[in-house]
Amino acid sequence: MAKKKSGSIAVPFLLTIFFGLLIIGGGTYWLYNYLGLNGKKALKEPQPRAAAVVTEEDSHTVLLILDEPEQQCSSTFVLMSSKPKEKKVVFMGIPTNTIAIMDGQQEHIKNLYDRGGAQSAVKFVRDGLRLQVDRYIKFDSASFRKVCDILGGVTYQVNSNIAGFKKDGGDEYLNSRQIETLVTYPGFSGREIERAYTASSILSAMVNQTDGKRVADNFKTSFDSVINMVTTDITSVDYKNRQFAIRSMLEYGTTIASFVIMEGEPFNDDFIPSETFLADAQRLYFEVK
Repeated sequence: MAKKKSGSIAVPFLLTIFFGLLIIGGGTYWLYNYLGLNGKKALKEPQPRAAAVVTEEDSHTVLLILDEPEQQCSSTFVLMSSKPKEKKVVFMGIPTNTIAIMDGQQEHIKNLYDRGGAQSAVKFVRDGLRLQVDRYIKFDSASFRKVCDILGGVTYQVNSNIAGFKKDGGDEYLNSRQIETLVTYPGFSGREIERAYTASSILSAMVNQTDGKRVADNFKTSFDSVINMVTTDITSVDYKNRQFAIRSMLEYGTTIASFVIMEGEPFNDDFIPSETFLADAQRLYFEVK
């Protein structure tokens, strides 16, 4: 299982790594003449930097994992597709009891994750479900609540009879602790399928209800604080390449988030995803590159 980043690695979004090449001997002499320091050639005008633009290359998918063993609940898996050029984010919850055939054997995403951590869960989605995953982020309780607080909570309709929530089925504002309780609730009548639906729908609602410009303006500060709290394979290069596109999507997009429900059939205690649905999901949201 990947370990939490620390030190300089723990703050990749604060660093830009420069590699310098020192030219010695005859190379130094050539550089001296090239720069015109010998009086024979004037310094060249610097080339203007190209304006930042959002392209299809900024699209990416991230497997979000919420791991809270203290909640007496299985881990939560949500696959997120971000397409900044289209100003769209799609969330798809993956039931913890989802099964797929991998290397000729039947596997559960939960069992693989429990044995091998986040990278094994990524392998299940890529090889078992044949959906694209570029990166993963694993949250614990503190980091998940931190993200919810950054986004500002959510107004959501809770239809289950859960302690601490209204029982009238109407909309109610949920703070970070209540969102965490709902997402990790093990007693839904629809079991893990309903919990996956709840996780993806509440994330979608939270993104749509947040003040996108506020989040965009504080994007670097927020990410600097969160990255120290999570386990992830996101790198400094990822941040450098995507920051403009993500900020642009947050600031100028309107109702950018949606969610899709994974279709399939329950089989005993397992969930078998629909092959037709997976093919459509790959084509529309999580295309394998």
